[in-house]
Order: sequence, then C-alpha cells, then structure tokens
Amino acid sequence: MHAILLISRLSHRHLLADLDSLLPHTYKDTKLDTKSSNNYNAALNALAELHSCNYIFFLEARKHGQDLYLWLAKVPNGPTVKFSVSNVHTMGELGFGGNCLKGGRGLVVFDKSFEDAAFSGGQEHKGLVRELLRGVFCVPKRGVRGMKPFVDRITGVFGLDGKIWIRVYEIREVDKKRNEGGDRSSTDVSLVEIGPRFVLTPIVILEGSFGGPLIYENKEFVSSNQVRSEARLKKAGRHIRRTDDRKERVVKRGALGLDSRGGRKSHPLQKDVLFK
Repeated sequence: MHAILLISRLSHRHLLADLDSLLPHTYKDTKLDTKSSNNYNAALNALAELHSCNYIFFLEARKHGQDLYLWLAKVPNGPTVKFSVSNVHTMGELGFGGNCLKGGRGLVVFDKSFEDAAFSGGQEHKGLVRELLRGVFCVPKRGVRGMKPFVDRITGVFGLDGKIWIRVYEIREVDKKRNEGGDRSSTDVSLVEIGPRFVLTPIVILEGSFGGPLIYENKEFVSSNQVRSEARLKKAGRHIRRTDDRKERVVKRGALGLDSRGGRKSHPLQKDVLFK
C-alpha cells in the first residue's frame, strides 16, 4: 500500500516535506497546477495509477494560501474525503524537542471516538475517515524501499469537537540507573512530540475517487470565506454607525444653535449685534 503526496501551491510545502520524511511508503510528486486544468481530478487519478499508489494525499491551497484543504482518496474506486486544514505547525516552526530516524516505521493510534461502538448518532462517517487515515499513515511491513526495521514514532489521531487532531511523537527509551544491589531496572519509556501537528475538519465525503455521489456532508462546517465576510460586514456596520452618529450630532447642534466648534451662533437681536 503506497500513497502519493501532492500540493497545489508552494505555500505549504514544508508540511508536505515533513510528512514525506516521516512516511517512507509515500511518493512526493511535483506541484499540481489546478488553475490551468479544469479536470485535474482525472489527472490525480492518473498520477496515482502511474506511480502504483493506492491513496492520494492532496493539499489544495486557495485564496492565496489563506485556506488549506486536504483531499484523501482511495484509488480507483473511492471513497474521497475533503477536509479543512487549520492550526498547521511544521517540525522547524515550533522547535519540537523530539527526533526520530528517517525510514523507520510508526504506529498509528486512534482514540475511543474512532472505535466501532462510537459509530452511531450521525458519526458513521468516522469509519471511512479512519480507514483512509490508516492507509496513509500506516507504513506496511515490507515492500517499501529504504525502510528501516524499527518502530520509533507514534502518530496520534484524536477526535474532539467535530475535528480530528493529529500529533506525531517520538518513542524515547531511557535506561534507568542501576540499583544499589547492582541490578539494572526496567527501561523508562516516554513520548516527545516531534511534529508536524495540524487539525482536520471533515467537510464532505464522495463515493468515488474525486467524484461520484455525495454520501456525507458536515452541516456544522463554516467556511473561511463566510467567516471573513461576516468580519467585513461587522466592521462595515461599525463604520456606518459612527457615520450616522456623527450626522445626528451635527443635526442636534444645528437645532440648538451651536456651530461646529461648540460655540453658540450669534442672534441678530442680541445686544452685542445691535449696539456695535
């Protein structure tokens, strides 16, 4: 089982490079130009078939890199899941303290929200998401060029608040000191985060590979365009209210006989006007 990694623009190339270094069974292809070709879905399937890959991991950047979407698909019959990617932090960005050897295999751990007993009450789509994530992040035991025969990392997949949180940790083993009697105690095992980390929000699930009927849609998802639009409308509303208040103050001051500088306007029957 192999996966192909692609990206539409170079704005998030560091995230793709980190994933390629952690997953020895993946093949990283060049940037895919989605603007010049309207039918790039067929091109993705053709690239996966060309490189004998079973899964497609496609990062699509929109709005000049402000929005990032992830397409996970199984070739050739599907399904396909579209995610919104947020809170992206690469290995070199936060300076994680962990480290691991290149070419090693890793364990993929899902929390209780991805168990079969939890697939009820509108959460049936998590079974498809779990299988696609397992196909991309699980390294096969054999058939991978350059793979080392050891396991030194864990990829944690956690479901919380309708989102999927992904963290990568190093398995660090430290031998404890000898006891007073000279006997060596057991090994101390700890987890140290190495990155990258990101959060996925499921949007839609298609039955086929980048096509087919819609079998799931997240009704609670709010797009980034809508959030930015509401922020602009809120800012415009504040400006309109300030303008209306300014006009209202001018009208009130005019009705009270006050000029714009705060002084009262002179009346033609005042003494200082009549007896100049």
